[in-house]
Amino acid sequence: MSIKDSADRYPLLRSRAFVGFWAADSVSMFGTYITAQALQLLAVETLDAAPLELGILRAAQWLPYLLLGLLAGVLIDRQRRKPILVGADLIRAAVLALIPLAALLHALTMPLLIGLVLVFGAVSLLYDAAHQSFLPSLVPARLLTQANIRLEQSSAVAQVAGQGIAGWLIKFVGPPTAILVDAVSYLISGVVLANLRVVEHKPTREVRNVRAEIGEGLRWVYGHSALGPLAPSSHAWFFFTSMVSALYAYYVVKDLGFDAAAHGMTLTIGGLGAVIGSALATKIGTRFEVGPAVIATHWLSPAGYALIPLAHNGASAFVILCAGQFLFWLSVGSTSPLEMGYCQSVTPDHLLGRRSAITRSLNRGAIVLGAPLGGLLATTFSVQTAMWIAVAGLTLSVAALTASPFRHARLPIAHADGV
Repeated sequence: MSIKDSADRYPLLRSRAFVGFWAADSVSMFGTYITAQALQLLAVETLDAAPLELGILRAAQWLPYLLLGLLAGVLIDRQRRKPILVGADLIRAAVLALIPLAALLHALTMPLLIGLVLVFGAVSLLYDAAHQSFLPSLVPARLLTQANIRLEQSSAVAQVAGQGIAGWLIKFVGPPTAILVDAVSYLISGVVLANLRVVEHKPTREVRNVRAEIGEGLRWVYGHSALGPLAPSSHAWFFFTSMVSALYAYYVVKDLGFDAAAHGMTLTIGGLGAVIGSALATKIGTRFEVGPAVIATHWLSPAGYALIPLAHNGASAFVILCAGQFLFWLSVGSTSPLEMGYCQSVTPDHLLGRRSAITRSLNRGAIVLGAPLGGLLATTFSVQTAMWIAVAGLTLSVAALTASPFRHARLPIAHADGV
């Protein structure tokens, strides 16, 4: 097949800017999944962290979203997004590189690790808000869902490769060296983004009221007939899933006795679920309206996480953990691009940064509350009890979305097929 034929069949390939953005995102995502696992295992195995400390560590990354998220949305809508993306990638590379350096100097402690993760989270807040707002400037509105599906598929593939490699990498060279790989991935991503040729219209410099702009964004997110019920459901999803994810490494390594490689393999199986889910998203989105499609795929999340506390020991426990991660990430892979494509399609350009920042900030703010609560419940009762409470809450949140007006959500325009 010629390049021209490929471009005709897969219209997103016509945009060199999107292809570059896609490549940069894929590279950094690969490293991110390594660090997500390495940070938890670094805290558990090297720094001997307790469940509550693990909850605090996970919350630290997302605390800036809770404190500064609304202001970040206003800032993103006032600036070109590409310079923010490039700067954030380079700063995150430097921050992550400090972790293996501190470990090499025998200066790494839990307070220092939490502090570095806090800084990393603050920079990621700006990147994430600009990332979602930047995509509509790369592709036409009719291809936004497809673009999000491709990004989700790359994330899923990176999850499979990253999680699988991370387990063995951590086992043989240790978590600090594994984190250094992520630092390099952010550096590569920043260089690629810096070389993208994108025309961004610089926002006007008129004097504006920050409070009024935040209020306008809040009214859009929570006053919209479909986004209104979707937003709190999303906050609840992050709150309850963070209770499980904060404890997962501790549960697998400490309670069940598996090593880093086995822990990584369960997450790799989860990544396979995300790959399949993102591949199915196109068919699901084409066959069903967005509201029913998102709700149906959301139900797989509590189903998957309900399996995890059922694992006890031996080979059967490993199989159950893999099945739970597979179902959960199947849900994420199929739901995320449909949800994101819808949100970007119905939101005006001048509100994209605020919509993204508001939603992400309160979602990540839910992690700030949920992760420590999971650790506290695990300390007070048991890890399995904390997980069951999270599964119950997750089930209720999906049930509430199912009964909400979001079930009637429809895309405002027809989205083209293809890559």
